Amino acid sequence: MLSDAAPGRLRIVHGDVLTYKIEKAFPNHVRRQWEDDPPNVHIIGNLPFSVSTPLIIKWLENVSLKNGPFTYGRTKMTLTFQKEVAERLVATTGSKQRSRLSIMAQYLCNVEHLFTIPGKAFVPKPEVDVGVVHFTPLIQPKIEQPFKLVEKVVQYAFQFRRKYCHQGLGMLFPKAQRLENTGKLLQLADIDPTLRPIHLSLMHFKSLCDVYRKMCDEDPQLFTYNFREELKQKRRKGQEKGDDTAEEC
Repeated sequence: MLSDAAPGRLRIVHGDVLTYKIEKAFPNHVRRQWEDDPPNVHIIGNLPFSVSTPLIIKWLENVSLKNGPFTYGRTKMTLTFQKEVAERLVATTGSKQRSRLSIMAQYLCNVEHLFTIPGKAFVPKPEVDVGVVHFTPLIQPKIEQPFKLVEKVVQYAFQFRRKYCHQGLGMLFPKAQRLENTGKLLQLADIDPTLRPIHLSLMHFKSLCDVYRKMCDEDPQLFTYNFREELKQKRRKGQEKGDDTAEEC
């Protein structure tokens, strides 16, 4: 009915927004250079809460790589999120809402919480209010490192958000070298190890990512290290040792 009401001006596509190739949706003449003003393309979405976080992370990675919807240039986005998520996206240093999402969004985009829509405005009515958030990709990201590296550092920093930052960041390193390497990371990045994650600024994270990148260059296996895998292997060895002891008995 919508398509019939706007012949030639509206095209309806049934599909999964997580897999739909937006970069193929518009003609080439709308493309702009990254340094130019944003193109005449605007992503507007009333997102289901269940996909909003993985979708914005996917699109932020696209921003960093200048692909997907951002092959056209610095495509703007205006999206809805659960109010709590919207507040995290724009949270400033020291705010209780400061989180992984705050850093990942703000190092790549200018992010604005435009307004809040009360839940009663929707049918069916959700149990929470909805925040409308506007994203404009930055010409120059505030952290110039690969997206996956930034994501890992930020994720680990907020691993224990109520504790000192050195505890979460320490999980970037194998247990045998954890104390030494965590100290080295924080010292070279010039960061107080007793700061809590919410008090780390974008400049702090830039320093952390730059130093961590150098450490990964020196030890290529470091980036693939996962502390959870190390814990699993330790438990597995403990179980095997226990089974061997039981057999001897």
